[in-house]
Formats: sequence, structure tokens, C-alpha cells
Amino acid sequence: MSLQPVWDLFLGRTMWLQPVWDWMSDHSVPLASPFFPVLFSLGVYLAFCLPFTCLDLLSSRVALIRSYRMQPHSSVTWDTMRSCLSLSLYNHAVFIFPVTVLHWCWRPMAVQSVSSAPSVLSLLGGMLACLLLFDFQYFIWHVLHHKVPWLYRTFHKVHHTHTAPSALTAQYSGAWEMLSLGLFAAVNPFLLGLHPLTELAFFTLNIWLSVEDHCGYDLPWATHRLLPGGLYGGAPHHHLHHLKSRSNYAPYFTHWDRLAGTLLRHGD
Repeated sequence: MSLQPVWDLFLGRTMWLQPVWDWMSDHSVPLASPFFPVLFSLGVYLAFCLPFTCLDLLSSRVALIRSYRMQPHSSVTWDTMRSCLSLSLYNHAVFIFPVTVLHWCWRPMAVQSVSSAPSVLSLLGGMLACLLLFDFQYFIWHVLHHKVPWLYRTFHKVHHTHTAPSALTAQYSGAWEMLSLGLFAAVNPFLLGLHPLTELAFFTLNIWLSVEDHCGYDLPWATHRLLPGGLYGGAPHHHLHHLKSRSNYAPYFTHWDRLAGTLLRHGD
């Protein structure tokens, strides 16, 4: 059996993503529309929330599901789901869509101007670079919004309404918070000069990790269990932040909190 395909993947020479990029190029008109980023981010967000929301609805009846909840005695009510969903839809319609139109006017998605897809290695490397950069930006932003009382009261306090987070609370925040963090996510691929397909993959991954961070469950297949040495905090890391507030400011990885002395783990 030839190892050449694996070797080509390691060197970044493969074009396995070309069929995906060709399909996107054939649908460049809707993808380049200013409506696409809003519909994409909202649709992906709700799709990622759905399985966790189903677990929330079943947890009161199924003991096995409840055993994975980090606060097993708490429950997610219909009122909580409704208020979270309403605020998310309001922010997307009133604030995010107008900003997306302005962004589209400045830098429309250049699908047809790029003929080749990125290699798999290039896409994965770009996603990781964006994620690490976003993690650092969020950490600084988050520390400031906790350490400066005016910033916390005016902007960030809304997100801390729920001390027992659930998937839909990931976007339970004010317009300033959603716009500023969305700006980090949108600007980073541009700063790093990434392929549009890598940019889209990073957006998808970032939404998933944000939802998983807030899901309220410590599941056996969760992302934080895939990386060794506690490098990635995941849902337990961020859950403790919502519970105790003055720790675990980084959204995903743990190295910035470790360096700043703000890392808190279960049992500490």
C-alpha cells in the first residue's frame, strides 16, 4: 500500500478540498451576498445548539443524561430557551446584519477570484492559527470586562445572567459583546491572509467551540478530552467561569489563564 497520499497530505500538496471549492465557486452569487454571513452564522449556531437543547429537555427524565450535567440539579426551562433565542435573533437582525452589509461593501467574499482550494494541511494550520489568535484576543477582552467595573456593568453583565449555562446562552449577550467578538473572528483570517474556505471552516469551528463551551455537559467525547495535559479547557473550564466569575477568562485553551494565575479547575 502506497504511503504517498499520506506523505502528500503531510507536506500540504494534496487538493482533496478542490471539489468543495468548485461547488462553492459554482454558487458564488448567493455565497457573496451580504445575507449569507448572517444566515450562515445563525443557521450553524442553531444547528449546533439543537442536540444540546434536546439533552436539556430530556435530562429531567433521563438520569444518565443528567449525570453528565455539571450542575445536575439545575434545569433549562422553556422561558430560558425563549429569552436566549429571542435576544440572539434580535442582535442578528438589528445589529449584526447592518454591520455585515458594511463588511460586504468593504470586502465581499471573493469566491470566483480564487481558483484553487487550500491543501488540507494549509486549512488546518490556518484554522489553528486563527483559533489561537482569537483565544488571546478574547482573553484580553474578557479580563478587561471583568476588571473594569464600568465595562462589566455596561456590557458583559448580561452574559453572566446564567450561572448554569446551556448551549443557547452562548449568544446571550448584548450587541457590543457580539459585535466586538465577531470583529475578532472576522478580522483574523484577513490579517493572516487565509483562503476563503479556511475562513469559513474557522467560523464553523469557532461557533461549535463556543456552543460546546456553554453546553453545561461534560460528555465523554467532548473536545477538551481530545487534547492531552489539560491544554484545552472546554466546557468544564468555561463552566467554572460562569459559576465563580473571577477565573478562566480564556474561552478555549488554558495557557493564558495558567500564565496569569487565573486558572481554576474542579476541586481547586
